[in-house]
Amino acid sequence: MDRETGDSDDEESDGQFTPVAELGYEKARDELAEIVGTLEHGGLDLDTSLALWERGEALAARCEEHLRGARERIESTIARKDGAGEDESD
Repeated sequence: MDRETGDSDDEESDGQFTPVAELGYEKARDELAEIVGTLEHGGLDLDTSLALWERGEALAARCEEHLRGARERIESTIARKDGAGEDESD
């Protein structure tokens, strides 16, 4: 993220950001960290700051979505393993 212009590495060539729904966890997390740093640095106009904040909120929600999915997969795997173990002892 360019701190002066608010431009992100995840910006497409036409100046538009990659849609949040298309980002994997790592890309969303990295872009969110860049946005936080840019906002903390300051010096942007209000409209740019608000646009970045809104993008950051969407990225944070996307990261939570990925983490929730990972947690569900882990819990499902553990439940299957526990269920299989119970069947063997009967």
